[in-house]
Amino acid sequence: MNLIEPILAQAAAITQLRRDIHAHPELCFEEVRTADLVAAKLTEWGIPIHRGLGTTGVVGIVHGRDGGAAAKNGRAIGLRADMDALPMTEFNTFAHASQHHGKMHACGHDGHTAMLLAAAQHFSKNRNFDGTVYLIFQPAEEGGGGAREMIQDGLFEQFPMEAVFGMHNWPGMDVGKFAVSPGPVMASSNEFKITITGKGGHAALPHMGCDPVPIACQVVQGFQTIVTRNKKPVDAAVISVTMIHAGEATNVIPDSCEIQGTVRCFSFEVLDLVERRMQEIAEGVSAAFGATCDFHFHRNYPPTINTPYEADFARRVMAGIVGADNALAQEPVMGAEDFSYMLLEKPGAYCFIANGDGAHRATYEGGGHDAGPCTLHNPHYDFNDELIPLGGTYWVRLAEEWLAHEPPADRPMPVKG
Repeated sequence: MNLIEPILAQAAAITQLRRDIHAHPELCFEEVRTADLVAAKLTEWGIPIHRGLGTTGVVGIVHGRDGGAAAKNGRAIGLRADMDALPMTEFNTFAHASQHHGKMHACGHDGHTAMLLAAAQHFSKNRNFDGTVYLIFQPAEEGGGGAREMIQDGLFEQFPMEAVFGMHNWPGMDVGKFAVSPGPVMASSNEFKITITGKGGHAALPHMGCDPVPIACQVVQGFQTIVTRNKKPVDAAVISVTMIHAGEATNVIPDSCEIQGTVRCFSFEVLDLVERRMQEIAEGVSAAFGATCDFHFHRNYPPTINTPYEADFARRVMAGIVGADNALAQEPVMGAEDFSYMLLEKPGAYCFIANGDGAHRATYEGGGHDAGPCTLHNPHYDFNDELIPLGGTYWVRLAEEWLAHEPPADRPMPVKG
């Protein structure tokens, strides 16, 4: 691997920062301590900062050797890392395990912050580019839509940039590999809540009421025909009913039955189709059985869609660091990511950096990792600190290469749904 030596030399110090963040996890829009740490380090390294976008967001402003003059002509790039943790209890007992019960960095955002800090420290002493690099430390990715909030607070107006890039660690891939691809790489996240109201009564006298439970069963079965018979077979979509609530006693037909779940897909066209057909089926089936239906569909994060030029550009940078064989095609996943909001506004690419299989935890003094699976959103998870110099090198090389070349004026731009 072609790592940047000064970043490698500072990796141990950045690792200590990462473990400090891991030990003090903060949830959506509560990342005060984390933001303070980030702001303090950037200031210590002579990097101007802006605080407060999205409540706790921090933006570092790194002007190149030209003092940022080229940014006046649009030469600027954004690099984003998320900072928040998850509302779950950590099972690990190593020295840097969470000190706050019910809060845990189980998705590696502590590592994402550390990798961007590693790049920031290098930029502070090595500005081998003309233009400006914006270091975006974003709050509230885990359900809070922190990216959306930063945008609404003026992120791209205050800090104009040609493109924006994000990165997430990916367990199960061997360390030393990246993955990126053009097009959809993560799905949209959506929720539904449907209440079917009939007429309750005695379970031994079903003919005197309108039982919402079998109606709900028909609705759930009907939803699967949307996936198999309404959308194109080549278009991916998932409709998962994850909750059905009804009744309080075995001999009572309830008045109502509630259905909840999630919908995931990679395009706005498919999402429009799924939402429309779900409502038609839920309301139509309910009416056919003499019941009423209250249908609610909430769109959370949009799909994460990489623009082609930026994804190919990122792959070339990766190949220069780890070799072409280790710059892999990114397999789309049905998980969601609020970096998608940024990619609706700016061209860019969201990539994966391999986090390994969890064996790194065995190197901790005293152990304490409980040998559980090191997968995302798992109580045994921990970010692999071996990624810090690799991720930091990627951020630096990406920014330097981007600002050394003018992107084509006719490259594809994001398309909003």
